[in-house]
Amino acid sequence: MRIGSHELNNRVFAAPMAGVTDRPFRRLCRRFGAGYAVAEMAASNPRLWAAEKTMRRLNHDGEGAPVAVQLAGAEPRMLAEAARYNVDRGAQVIDINMGCPAKKVCAVASGSALLRDEALVGRILGAVVGAVDVPVTLKYRTGWSPESRNAIRVARLAEDAGVRMLTLHGRTRACGFGGQAEYQTIAEVKRAVSIPVVANGDIDSPAKAREVLAATGADAVMIGRAAQGRPWIFREIEHFLATGRTAPPPTVEEMRPALLEHLQEHYAFYGAAQGVRTARKHIIWYTRRLVGGAAFCERMNRIDEPQAQAAALDEFLQRHGDRFGRLTDDDGAAH
Repeated sequence: MRIGSHELNNRVFAAPMAGVTDRPFRRLCRRFGAGYAVAEMAASNPRLWAAEKTMRRLNHDGEGAPVAVQLAGAEPRMLAEAARYNVDRGAQVIDINMGCPAKKVCAVASGSALLRDEALVGRILGAVVGAVDVPVTLKYRTGWSPESRNAIRVARLAEDAGVRMLTLHGRTRACGFGGQAEYQTIAEVKRAVSIPVVANGDIDSPAKAREVLAATGADAVMIGRAAQGRPWIFREIEHFLATGRTAPPPTVEEMRPALLEHLQEHYAFYGAAQGVRTARKHIIWYTRRLVGGAAFCERMNRIDEPQAQAAALDEFLQRHGDRFGRLTDDDGAAH
């Protein structure tokens, strides 16, 4: 699988998720077998580029290639300028967000709201592709609502504009993350274009990944919420696709060093105060299904110092000799 000149290790990708797929988490996903990982959505408005939150999202120090930045916006020239800005700072792939269903994003005509204006979609994609010499990709949904699916038309607009890869979430904006993702539209898009198509939505197990690839003919799958608390899902899927055999879930002791390393990298990335707060969700995802996990998660919310938080997690994990189970609760939003 390739994106432009970039050859990817496999066809199991990590989805961009706001507030989740920061640099430490992307590095963890790659460590556990993700062939590609896209940074969490960043604003295209230049007035926000100097903001601490945006600067942190655009920090790719030590990240493996290809470095992929996802941009959100609704103004072609602004998005083109943002793409150039990011390429100058190390981005090797620019991904355009036309899939986010969040109200605050759609309220400013960004994300999946753009799917209501196909002419604007074409102008945005043409402007960004023309602005940079790295591959431009598109992540989007099947339409604004079930009554107005236009994924095939948008796919053809993207291909004509020079977009190098499509990632399609099998829901409309109106569906949010409710119900079941549908894959028939992804299959129709795959048949309609010659560029790679990645299937996204509700892929939470190795068997489901194989099922979706078979049903859609997609070139790859992208995993979002199922990777929260379970970053090793990427190697599980890759193993199953390669061998047809299901690998046993990892033991807690096997994962303990990697989870603690993730925590330390998280603190270094955010600083002590913010790092402790933002690490809580990851710790809860890791531990909530283990024996005693609910009580431990309550305790986590009262710890506000990095060393104490890490020590508490280490001590909790050392008490467990069992294996991690499936973690598929919908606790985040992939974009």
